[in-house]
Amino acid sequence: MFGRGGHGSRPETTVDPVVMAASTVLRLQTVVSREIAGGETAVLTVGALRAGTKHNIIPDEAELQLNIRTYTPEVRTKILAAVERIIKGEAVTAGAVREPEITEIEAFPVVTNDADALARTTAAIVAVLGDERIVDPGQVTGSEDVGVFATSAGPHVPLCYWLFGGADPDEVIAARRAGTFERDIPSNHSPFFAPLVEPTLTTGVTALTAAALAWLDGPGHAG
Repeated sequence: MFGRGGHGSRPETTVDPVVMAASTVLRLQTVVSREIAGGETAVLTVGALRAGTKHNIIPDEAELQLNIRTYTPEVRTKILAAVERIIKGEAVTAGAVREPEITEIEAFPVVTNDADALARTTAAIVAVLGDERIVDPGQVTGSEDVGVFATSAGPHVPLCYWLFGGADPDEVIAARRAGTFERDIPSNHSPFFAPLVEPTLTTGVTALTAAALAWLDGPGHAG
């Protein structure tokens, strides 16, 4: 987003992109809550706001980095349109010196498990780990570029993607009982994320091996 920089003591001579960006961040928070139906799932996160280098200098521009996650193309299209409308609208309202630049950095398709592959893989993992250690989280909003490979490979290469926990099981159980799981159990991208090496490593190798063998020994393959 583009403003007109100047000295912090004379903001009246500038178009402040920091204020412009801050206003945009707040307005973007209304997209999911006010423009997407309650029955749909969507996430819009502003993960970065970069502007300026010193407290007494108003910069020329501000950069926002957004993260958008949806399950359907229709919701994605609606959110992208709303984001563009809001960013351009806030720039006009602030008197920006020129229109904002909006660039798509990266995008991944939705990861959808093949039903038959899911059933077959789940059965193999349950057989070696036990049913009590398998949890169905339902739909998740995390993203994974394996969807690109599955989409490129075509319909004859089924995808089955599962999540694998690495936290201490006793700590997870205690946090769930206390209702503090989200606060006390760090996930990936957290500076406190530290997977438990054992038995995580052994369990992971066991699950992966069982799943691979299930496919090697399955229909159409030699035993």
